[in-house]
Amino acid sequence: MEITKIFDCNAESCVYNKNKQCHTPAINIGDDVPCCDTFMPGSKKAGFNDVSGGVGSCKVDSCSLNSSLECTASGIHMSVVGNEVDCQTYRKK
Repeated sequence: MEITKIFDCNAESCVYNKNKQCHTPAINIGDDVPCCDTFMPGSKKAGFNDVSGGVGSCKVDSCSLNSSLECTASGIHMSVVGNEVDCQTYRKK
């Protein structure tokens, strides 16, 4: 199984976001809601330029793409919603 890629993320205030792309090897997504647990606001950028982010784990049991805490989507889209960054690929079971 390959890690699910993050196609894009508009959380430009996140330290791992450069040009609407995630540059940390893996993020964790939610518990009850499909939000990015790895989101960290800040002006100093982090992560690796040559790394495209992926989903390390998904803890959202209500998502039909969640299998044994792994995301089975070919890729996901992340977007700012209120005060958090949510997985826009989430599909309720």
